[in-house]
Amino acid sequence: MNLIGTGIYPLNQAARLVGAETRALRRWLLGYSRNYKGERVRSDPLWETQLKDEGLPEDVIGFRDLLELRMVSAFVQHGVDLKVIRATVESARKNFGRDYPLTNQKFLTDGKRIFLHAIELASGEPRMIDVLRKQFVFSDIIKPSLYAGIEYGNDGAIRWYPGKRKTIVLDPDLQFGTPIIANAGVPTDTIYAAYLAEGRDKQMVARVFDITVGMVKDAVEFEERLAA
Repeated sequence: MNLIGTGIYPLNQAARLVGAETRALRRWLLGYSRNYKGERVRSDPLWETQLKDEGLPEDVIGFRDLLELRMVSAFVQHGVDLKVIRATVESARKNFGRDYPLTNQKFLTDGKRIFLHAIELASGEPRMIDVLRKQFVFSDIIKPSLYAGIEYGNDGAIRWYPGKRKTIVLDPDLQFGTPIIANAGVPTDTIYAAYLAEGRDKQMVARVFDITVGMVKDAVEFEERLAA
């Protein structure tokens, strides 16, 4: 695989970008073992990552993985059981014929039906499901705002603008997908490091990198939001 156009994200960086804990991402993407009724039970990863067979450390993922994790994180934050999430991913993959179905634009409109079907598959007891409550949960999770800033090509998501303005972009074709200033190509963490080194002087940093003060401000706010 050509790594340009794929993106490279260590799990600790991915966790910051999607707003989840690194250990949670490890469980979702690397699988885990647990004791169940006196036996050791293995839970498989939710999916195989883009870079699984590339000879890289196992805790490195690609751009498509990152965007899917945003959706998984949203489900988890709303209390959806991991079994239901797994069934949702598998059902959506079959319905859309895509390896990364949650960020498929169709999931925004067709996902509720898939989600309810996944609940039945995971529970095995469809008659006991509180359908109205589950529909509310899904509508509360999957919103247009989750897809805002994602740009699509013929084969799915190709870049992500994580802010309200398109100052910052994650594009796997540029610097392996690290967050950068869109019109300058400077990584936001580099700008933030310079901002701290220059005594938080935004004008000085802007002059150093030949960018606007507004770009510096957006980069600083982005990095501080991730740190929080």
